[in-house]
Amino acid sequence: SPAPTLEEVNAWAQSFDKLMLTPAGRNAFREFLRTEFSEENMLFWMACEELKQESNKSVIEEKARLIYEDYISILSPKEVSLDSRVREVINRNMLEPSQHTFDDAQLQIYTLMHRDSYPRFMNSAIYKDLLRSLSEKSIEA
Repeated sequence: SPAPTLEEVNAWAQSFDKLMLTPAGRNAFREFLRTEFSEENMLFWMACEELKQESNKSVIEEKARLIYEDYISILSPKEVSLDSRVREVINRNMLEPSQHTFDDAQLQIYTLMHRDSYPRFMNSAIYKDLLRSLSEKSIEA
């Protein structure tokens, strides 16, 4: 993805939604999550976004199965942290997968990243170094 602008990076500090709207924001946040060993949250969220764009029923079923195996199954090394209610909903939805099979889970993970990881990201070296290097470039220009 293209390098973010100083305006974009400053906007990320205003809200988690602004961070998640830009590919560069998601990449920087994902890099940070990797350092916290929670990158699977972003990967799961992105997989759900991709699933929502799909209209072919057999592709939806295949993608849903892969998402389930990769992020929901308790056997998966990339399992995301979900409560039992959401797991039950997913298990019911998996009987007939759709683009919205993981909506509750996706919201739960989004909220977790927002409350938990986002404040640490804003204070991280990854964010501060990016902001500093872009600020220096804008001063030179």
